[in-house]
Amino acid sequence: MLIYVAGPMTGLPNFNYPAFRAAAALLREAGFDVEDPSTNDNPTPDDYHGWLRAGLAQLIRCDGVALLGGWEASGGARLEVNVGATLGLRVAPLAWWLAHARKENAA
Repeated sequence: MLIYVAGPMTGLPNFNYPAFRAAAALLREAGFDVEDPSTNDNPTPDDYHGWLRAGLAQLIRCDGVALLGGWEASGGARLEVNVGATLGLRVAPLAWWLAHARKENAA
């Protein structure tokens, strides 16, 4: 099962990359494959829309979305939640994915 990590980046120290990478590591340890937008390259780094496009391209290939704390305050994460839900993906907090890892990976 391929999980996308969604959460706030803009305006946070180091763009919140440490939280994204820690979440990705936990999900991988739990047996999930992970798409982590904090590892994306953007050919136009000063263009916020380029980052969104890169993340959405990852998201649409996934089976679920793991939410980091504070996602509600992020316009990009809210968009990712909306797209994920519209595509029928399970969208849940990171803790939910970790608690249900065995069940989800067996499916």
